[in-house]
Formats: sequence, structure tokens, C-alpha cells
Amino acid sequence: HFPDNDERYKDISSLKLLENTYEILKRKKLTINNIDVSVVLEEPRIAPFIMKMKDNLAQILKISSEKVNIKATTNEKIGFIGKREGAASYCVVSLNDYTD
Repeated sequence: HFPDNDERYKDISSLKLLENTYEILKRKKLTINNIDVSVVLEEPRIAPFIMKMKDNLAQILKISSEKVNIKATTNEKIGFIGKREGAASYCVVSLNDYTD
């Protein structure tokens, strides 16, 4: 839905993309059951920001922050993440279909 070679998305806020994704879910009659996010990076430490991140996601997606789980870990100095050349994140979203 958001190709990286489309100029409309150049420098766009990821929160705006999340809003657009929420609208897609609504059109497809899907609701979010829960979200689990893992962030892998050596620096900076994001633990002080996790609650605000959860609140931001919950607000945009119109769900309780209790349905959002965010974990942070390092890559133990292994690979490009461990060398501080990048970061990774993984997200699983459980959805409910309310068409019935």
C-alpha cells in the first residue's frame, strides 16, 4: 500500500502511515485484538519511551494501550544491528473480522 518509490510517501511520518492503515482496516471490517512489537537496536535505549510509544499507537488505532505490547532488545553486538549500522523491528497484529 505504501511503496518506497512513490513520492507521496517520501519523508512521511510513520504515524500518518499508521492512520492510513487504520482506515484500510476499517474498510475491510477488521478490528485489532492486540499488537506485539519487538524493537532490536544497540542504541539508543528506548525503555524510557515505551509507554509513550504504546499510547501513540493506541490513540491512532483507537484501542486501549493495554492491547499494545512493545519490547526492546539488543542484538548482542552481532551483525549490522550489533555494529550500530541499523535497527530492526518486528510486529504481529491479531485481527478480528466483524462482518458476521
